[in-house]
This record gives sequence, structure tokens and C-alpha cells, in this order.
Amino acid sequence: MNEVKNTISIDIHNLTKEYGTQTALDDVSLSINEGEIVGLLGPNGAGKSTMMKIITCFIPATKGEVKVYNYDINEEPMKIRSLIGYLPEQNPLYNELYVRENLEFIAGIHGIKGKEAKERVEQMIEKVGLTKEVRKKIGMLSKGYKQRVGIAQALIHDPKILILDEPTTGLDPNQLVEIRSLIKELGRDKTVILSTHIMQEVEAVCSRAIIINNGRLVADDSVKSLAQGESLEQKFREITRNI
Repeated sequence: MNEVKNTISIDIHNLTKEYGTQTALDDVSLSINEGEIVGLLGPNGAGKSTMMKIITCFIPATKGEVKVYNYDINEEPMKIRSLIGYLPEQNPLYNELYVRENLEFIAGIHGIKGKEAKERVEQMIEKVGLTKEVRKKIGMLSKGYKQRVGIAQALIHDPKILILDEPTTGLDPNQLVEIRSLIKELGRDKTVILSTHIMQEVEAVCSRAIIINNGRLVADDSVKSLAQGESLEQKFREITRNI
């Protein structure tokens, strides 16, 4: 695992998000250090995606404070967006574009132009293992390679934080191994938040697990400490069943 540093990359205090009468997040507080690979766990509807959307300044919080590298989400959202690469569960791809063409377009959105853009795109193609597929349109790619394109899009502007929402859903066993290996490699020089409900994935990739249930933070510890001789999946079931 990558070395955990003391710099706090994400700091959350008393975070609450309400949708009408429904509370999606309920007074959540936690911090994530630079260089951590963190598994964000919880049943469907627990509030994981809501938390990620608030951190990325996609939706506002109802109450509470969120800072990314000490920038407040309400005061400097554009700065925060420049620090974060986000791959949502529904991978946002342009199926009619070729792989390189798509990545050049995304680079342009981030203000990366000319020679720098071309160099950055080639770096991403190599880094995520797309070299053999680069002459294909995205719609022709397997799901595993589409996920690689999504990760490349999230990385194109060289963010300090990478947030991945269910990045391995629907992949075959070989693709799972490849994407997990890629995530571990990326975690060597970035803070990574990985949302999933595949416990083996967290055990294989993450150093720390955060569990949310019914909008509340119910566990936050190292993967090893949480499991305590059991599988993480057994511990997860115990924690979420008893609440």
C-alpha cells in the first residue's frame, strides 16, 4: 500500500443532506489523509453516492462543512473540481468518438490544449492500458476497456484525489483483476476513494474502510482492524444488520 501522509485531503464535519423529508446523510464527520486508498461501503441507498457528489461539488449539502485541501466546497467549488477526478457509476462516455479523440475532448474541457493535451492523452492511454484499443470507437469497446477510458478521463487533468463510484460493476473476473491492479497503482501518488459493495475488492485494494448505513457513519477503521479475523463481508453484514 502507498504511504499515508499527514496532510488532510478531505475534511468533513457534521455533513447532512436532505431530499425533502428523506435524510440521505445524517451528521457525518470524517477526514481522509493524502495518500490513503479508502473503501466507501454501504448497502444500496446508504448515502455513498450522495457523499461523493457533495465532495465533488456536484450537489450542495443541506448542513455541515466539507473542505478539500482546505478549500471550502461552498466558497471555491471550481478549485476543488480541479483537484478531483471523478468516475461516477454511470460512466460518462461518448460512444461515437474514438478513444484518443474522446480523451482530447475531455482534456480541452479542463483547459489543456495543444502539445500539452496530446502528451497528456498519450500518457493516459499508456497508463490505463488502452494502447491496443486506441483506434476503436468507444462504443466498440468491452465494458472493462470502457471503464479504463472513464478512469483516463478522471485522471486527464492530473488531480490529487480520485473518486471512483462502483468502478468494477459488471466486469468479468479477468477485467476485475486488471482494474483492481490499476487502482492500486494509481493510489501510489493519489488519494483514492473507492465506493463498492464488493468486500473482496476493498480487502484487495484498500487500507481503510468507511461504512455508511441509513445515512450515518457506522464504522471507520483499517480493513485489518475491522475484519478482526473474520472476512470483511461477515463484519459488514454484522454492522449493518445490527443498526
